[in-house]
Parts: sequence; structure tokens; C-alpha cells
Amino acid sequence: GDLSRFDFVALPGGFSYGDYLRAGAIARFSMIMQAVVDFAKRGKPVLGVCNGFQILAETGLLPGALMRNESLRFVCRPVYLRLENRGTRFTRGIDPARPLQIPIAHGEGRYFIDPEGHQDLLAHQQVVFRYATARNEVLPEANPNGSLDAIAGIVNHAGNVLGMMPHPERAMESLLGSDDGRQIFQSLTGS
Repeated sequence: GDLSRFDFVALPGGFSYGDYLRAGAIARFSMIMQAVVDFAKRGKPVLGVCNGFQILAETGLLPGALMRNESLRFVCRPVYLRLENRGTRFTRGIDPARPLQIPIAHGEGRYFIDPEGHQDLLAHQQVVFRYATARNEVLPEANPNGSLDAIAGIVNHAGNVLGMMPHPERAMESLLGSDDGRQIFQSLTGS
């Protein structure tokens, strides 16, 4: 697959290949994935949402892994996210003082990385979103899946690949609960 004519690639959620082995483990071998890796290596923006984040972690475009939720249950509900890094092309238009309300829907969304990798994420400001309360506080009760350090989304070192478990595409109209997801896409497109 040649993606050179595209400006942006999104890997959506959707339980690719049934997630029978491990979320994203089989999808990473899809024929298109080498083109996605090449696209990202050229500095082009790539967004992985939910299963897309899992696939990006499996391919090595993002560090860490997504594991079964701490509750061992599928979780589907709105959550709040605190913006931790406004300096990415995905977040430059978002007000960090206000949490985003965006839904989640996953059974394997608990982010994990080894202590050395975690320190690297923090040192390079790669943590973009953390689960938070409606008052924008990162507290244990706001973490829906047991993610390390309440991490909900990260970027690669270059800042052009974002993976996040919440679904911004499901938060596009206030009539449907929230339009906060729109801010991510508006930041990306500069509109």
C-alpha cells in the first residue's frame, strides 16, 4: 500500500481479527501496516484510537503495551481526560485547564510500560492524556482500567504518532453527550 498521497492516517477501534490472540497482535501483520510504519517514519501524522493504539504498540511505533483491564471486564462509558502535553500537532488547540469528556469502550486498555520506559515517557513529555475527574484531577478513582500513571494516550518521540484508548470520534456532537473529541481533529487540521 502506498500512502504517500495522504496527509494523515487513522487506525480506528474495532477488535481487529477478534483480538483472539492479544489486542492488535494479528493486525500488526496486515499488509498495510508496513506502509503505515513508513508513513510515520516520514514524520506524517498517525492516530491510533483504542484498537488502533493497541496495533501501534504492537508494531513498535509506540512504546509499552495495552493489557486486560484491571477489573477483567469490558468498560464502556464516558471518561474525563487531562491534557498533559499541548505541544503536539494533535493537541495544540486544546485548553489544558479544562478536561475533555470522551468515551471509552475496551476490555484491554490498561497501559503498561516498564519503569525505565515510563521514565523515558515522562522525560520526553510523551504522555499526552491522563484519566482525570471532571475537576481535571488525576485520582485513582478516575482511572477506569488501571493504566499505569493513569495514562490514556501517548505520542512517539517525534510527536507525530498518537495512540489513545478513548474514542474522540465518538465525541463530535454535544447533542450526543460531548463534542470534546472534535478539538483533537481541529488541532490536527489547524482549523
